[in-house]
Amino acid sequence: MATLARPSDSLAETSWEEQYLDLMRRIWTTGDQRVDRTGVGTRSLFGAEIRFDLAGGAMPLITTKRVYWKTATREMLWFLTGETNIRPLVSQGVQIWTDWPLDRFRRETGSAISREEFSDRIVADAEFAARWGDLGPVYGKQWVDWPVYEPQGDGTFRRGPGINQVAQVVDSLCNNPGSRRHIIEGWNVAELPAMALPPCHKTYQFHVADGKLSGLLYQRSCDLGLGFAFNAWSAALLIRMLAQQCDLEPGELVWMGGDVHLYLNHAELVEQQLSRTPRAAPRLEMMRRPASIFDYRIENFQVSGYDPWPAIAAPVAV
Repeated sequence: MATLARPSDSLAETSWEEQYLDLMRRIWTTGDQRVDRTGVGTRSLFGAEIRFDLAGGAMPLITTKRVYWKTATREMLWFLTGETNIRPLVSQGVQIWTDWPLDRFRRETGSAISREEFSDRIVADAEFAARWGDLGPVYGKQWVDWPVYEPQGDGTFRRGPGINQVAQVVDSLCNNPGSRRHIIEGWNVAELPAMALPPCHKTYQFHVADGKLSGLLYQRSCDLGLGFAFNAWSAALLIRMLAQQCDLEPGELVWMGGDVHLYLNHAELVEQQLSRTPRAAPRLEMMRRPASIFDYRIENFQVSGYDPWPAIAAPVAV
């Protein structure tokens, strides 16, 4: 088993990454080996916490492998639109959600179409994208358009205006910062069967103290080898955007995982990453303040000082 060298005192600010690597080592060496939904198999631990200090522009951007933060940022901005079709993502070269609709297309049509061919058709053909590119009411749909049904007086119900949880949180942070109800929830039990994948990063809660905004993310299921890097970055990014919109300073991200696991076919990823020493933490600069939380664009974010180890490729379990 690979061991992790301790970083020098000058890298004390990357202690969160040590927490991450220690958790990875613990799961890989002592985790419960399980048969999972995908059939790949995992080693799993139940209940974990990692804390990140976001002061001074710091962000939880892993340095022991390259993380494509722009891809993660594009996904977060896509969530905030309420969109559920992969077409806007694929048009930007973001393929992180493609495997689920591709798998459905292959099952239902018997086609052996390649991932590249499928993505090209999604971008080129709006009707094809509408038929095969939708993921159901995932993440952003629940965040900005949680469904509401109103009684019509005859025992039936009609669809009413959806609830924009994100807008509500912005309002409550600005006007009632001491509230304990700054929450964005993705786990809509009634709509889970219609989702390509039930939300993994399901619950966000925010807290204001001393002019600083902190956020807690509860993740019911976490692929520590692949998904965590995006989940941590995106949660911290959301805190940064909310803080800017509400005239607050970034505080802390508290990440909490339920079933935290490593896939058995990720052995090479785990061994490589545990053999590497964390490098200096990068910084994120917000280049402008848009009119609302929904108006950010990829060019509004700039990362400096990011000098990671090379990327580590690993398969996604669908």
